[in-house]
Amino acid sequence: MGKDKLRRFAEVNTFSNVLQLDAGKPFKGCWNTGFFKNANPVVLELACGKGEYTVNLARLFPDKNFVGIDYKGNRIWRGAKTALEDGVNNVGFLRIQIETLLDYFAPGEVDEIWITFPDPQPQVSREKKRLTSSRFLDKYKLLLKPGGFINLKTDNDGFHAYTAEKISEIGLNLHVKTEDLYHSEFADEVLSIKTYYEKKYLKENKNINYLKFSFD
Repeated sequence: MGKDKLRRFAEVNTFSNVLQLDAGKPFKGCWNTGFFKNANPVVLELACGKGEYTVNLARLFPDKNFVGIDYKGNRIWRGAKTALEDGVNNVGFLRIQIETLLDYFAPGEVDEIWITFPDPQPQVSREKKRLTSSRFLDKYKLLLKPGGFINLKTDNDGFHAYTAEKISEIGLNLHVKTEDLYHSEFADEVLSIKTYYEKKYLKENKNINYLKFSFD
């Protein structure tokens, strides 16, 4: 492991806005009262990477709480550090495997979920790893409050199509679907937040897909 990664791992351990996977589960059922100290809605970004979307959503919506979730601490470091340096207090980061979400959040504790440019896991043998497979959707259904939305942004057409098929197969409510976000009517201030990878994809003239759906 490079020196820079080691430095980031060491530094992220000192950040007040980061909860590491070995820190136990002190906030399950009490993210509002225990972590954020308010009663505002809780929004998750899964596979948040460097946390650009998490932090920028928190800037846009100071009346909501945001938790970026990823397993790689050296990635989380960037978003957590930016939030601390800029005084963005309504954001936190959780370093865990997404498979263990139900260990860290209580049923009905989450108001909205964002999934931004996850690994599409294109191999058929890795379908269960896809963040919109039935395995994960079952977890989200438990976590979300009634009326809670799931948002997916991806450059991968296959993953977009797979998720749309899942939505139809399970009978979920589809609110927005586009295969070319930035040439659609939906590209508002929120959806125009761009991650490092999204900027890279756009330079390569890739189209950006977006889906918004719910269980109710």
